[in-house]
Amino acid sequence: MDKMGYVYIMSCKSNSTLYVGMTNNLRRRVAEHKLHLNHGFSDSYKTEKLVYYEVFELITDAILREKQLKKWNREWKNNLISELNSDWRDLSDSIGVNEEYLQGVKEAFDEGRLW
Repeated sequence: MDKMGYVYIMSCKSNSTLYVGMTNNLRRRVAEHKLHLNHGFSDSYKTEKLVYYEVFELITDAILREKQLKKWNREWKNNLISELNSDWRDLSDSIGVNEEYLQGVKEAFDEGRLW
């Protein structure tokens, strides 16, 4: 049976940079962004604010949607985010990413239990 999938968009504080990603565990992945556990684009541009996400019953559908969104121009992405999150607030709290959860993810990562 396929796992559920999530497509998400992270933004930096000024909303000048966007990161489109896909995962099977949105809460953990957002925590990884906030804690800068994975080095690369998202870490370099400090995309720590969850501004948009979609839930899919099948991870294969999430993969297709991620590929689609990555091809979109910035204006289309801005409009998509603004439709559901007009003030571009950080949605992390709404999925349970709080200080306690972040601490747990950091400890798991440090102990090698995260992956």
